[in-house]
Amino acid sequence: MKLINILCLGDVVGKPGRECLENNLKNIQDKHNIDFTVCNIENAAGGFGFTRNTYIDLKNININAFTSGNHVYQQKSVLQDFSYFKSLVRPLNFPSDNPGAGYRIFNLNTIKIGVVNLIGRVFLGEYDCPFHCIKNHIHQIKKETPIILVDFHAEATSEKEAMGWFLDGEVSLIYGTHTHVMTADERILHKSTAYITDIGMTGARNSILGMKKEPVIKKFLTQMPSRFEIPKDDECIFNGIKCVIETETGKAVCIERIFEVFN
Repeated sequence: MKLINILCLGDVVGKPGRECLENNLKNIQDKHNIDFTVCNIENAAGGFGFTRNTYIDLKNININAFTSGNHVYQQKSVLQDFSYFKSLVRPLNFPSDNPGAGYRIFNLNTIKIGVVNLIGRVFLGEYDCPFHCIKNHIHQIKKETPIILVDFHAEATSEKEAMGWFLDGEVSLIYGTHTHVMTADERILHKSTAYITDIGMTGARNSILGMKKEPVIKKFLTQMPSRFEIPKDDECIFNGIKCVIETETGKAVCIERIFEVFN
């Protein structure tokens, strides 16, 4: 039985998150014998969106695939450039004519890996139904590979759990992003799909979701608009998961959280 070790990284937030990956990702990959790495890039540039340069920089540190979410189009400079981002997926349940692809098939030697991005609707927006959307595409993806990873970028834990059970036995792994807070509910579901509600973030530790604390607190106190900024922080948290998957069947064997703090 051949196994593959997948590393999935939570939302990378701004320069602290990027530098944390640049300085520590290789050691993490070596320590956990990682074969394939997926990273959520949608907060990589100043906390909102990504740029061509941030994409290239992260691609160059051995990240194989990128997922995203509601901020994927935040940086206007990338809108005419999506044909360049061959390793990126945007939410599949966005309008079909939006820039980018909702899923891609990646080749790792002789192994094919499907990476899918979905976005939730609870508290986030009036997107197409993610449940019907993935149901309409899953059989096409499974024709190419049994190994399917799903980043569900969503706010509500109930919506994420519902998607986990909905896709149990249909995909190898479903993990949540967007809240920037790692949950402790990783498990293998009944039909061999690995699940966790949220894999957290990589970014400044002494922050609020990767942003400076003071403007966020001020907004809660005053209910007035406040400009959010990335802090300069000596400490960074590295959040992610390792998932071990059978290459022939696509079944998950185990899932474990990775939570590191770096200076």
